[in-house]
Amino acid sequence: MSVIKPFRALRPEPENASQVSCVPYDVVYESEAREIINENPLSFLRITRAEAEFAVGENTTPDEIYGLARKNLREFIDKHIFVTETEPSLYVYRLISGEHTQTGIIGGCSIDEYESGAIKKHEKVRPDKVADRTAHLLALGAQTGLIFLAFRGTETIRSLIAETVTGAPLYDFVCSGGIRHTIWRVTKTNDLIDAFAAVPALYIADGHHRAESAMLARNRLRSENPNHTGTEEYNYVMAGIFPAEDLSIMAYNRVVHDLNGLSRDEYFAKLQENFIVGETDDKEPENHGDICMYMAGQWHKLSFNVRYIREPDPIERLDVSILQRFILEPILGITDPRTDTRIGFVGGGRGTSELEKMVDSGEYVVAFSMFPTTMDELFAVSDMNEIMPPKSTWFEPKLRDGLIVHII
Repeated sequence: MSVIKPFRALRPEPENASQVSCVPYDVVYESEAREIINENPLSFLRITRAEAEFAVGENTTPDEIYGLARKNLREFIDKHIFVTETEPSLYVYRLISGEHTQTGIIGGCSIDEYESGAIKKHEKVRPDKVADRTAHLLALGAQTGLIFLAFRGTETIRSLIAETVTGAPLYDFVCSGGIRHTIWRVTKTNDLIDAFAAVPALYIADGHHRAESAMLARNRLRSENPNHTGTEEYNYVMAGIFPAEDLSIMAYNRVVHDLNGLSRDEYFAKLQENFIVGETDDKEPENHGDICMYMAGQWHKLSFNVRYIREPDPIERLDVSILQRFILEPILGITDPRTDTRIGFVGGGRGTSELEKMVDSGEYVVAFSMFPTTMDELFAVSDMNEIMPPKSTWFEPKLRDGLIVHII
């Protein structure tokens, strides 16, 4: 079963929602966050990326950054930019981007279920990012962004959502990029709670670091509470939960600083041991097993050309696994892409023009445009309790931060 819990959200007044809402903390560079905050002082990035309010080059400590985030959140409350719900609620959240629509539920999910594996993961986390978000969460006493969960949709949940969206929404606005965000409040929550109890498992689509941070914060608060019962708000993590059939995965691309001491000819010779290599005008692969590579102003198509002795498992079949196993590690010497500073990751939402820009600038030597991972592949790996290579999926559109906050 899957537990969802209504909660009394801290949220912006409807007239403030479009200005307050912002992208997730980890999808913008600090320079971009700084620019957004300068243009819009109501941006929730003042809470999730408070470091961007300090002067460039200022030697700030983490405690100073978390302290400013806490101060900014209190300012938003004191100035009545935010209000607190009078009763626990769930929410229906719809995002529309062009022809794509996805509609799901916002609610609290059990950290016990995350810890036990009933909420399934597919990525490892970076300890430094987890430590940062845990400290941020504890400093604010609040979860400021949604973890993004997927599930195999049911007819009951689809019907309940369809019934809810016939009513007047709490928020309805279009943000930058032309993405429409609409949220409905649900106060009669029993039917949705019962419907999710019939869902066998939830899957993390995005937000592994937030989920892990919520668990560590729960552990800390539980240890400090002699009257802990298990029902406290810190036992739940706020999530946006969407049916898998609604979701769209984009590629998560890679850039590498150097060729690991190889000449261009040596590098291409090694590529040709496992790939058919040819110049192309294509910038995005059309098929599984193909990778588009940009180098020295030219795109190349790399077609995987290895015959397996046995049927590969779901992880081996991933295009990001093929890249790691046959190019990044043996040729470019990148054994751990989570910690190696020679590799960078570029979300598919930034487009292949960003890859060209990064290579043409001279900062990177080669870029790889990947075929997207599918939801079926994500479910298959998660069901095996296995781990994908880091940065295997990029979901668009992004859920907004700042519309719903969970006080713990």
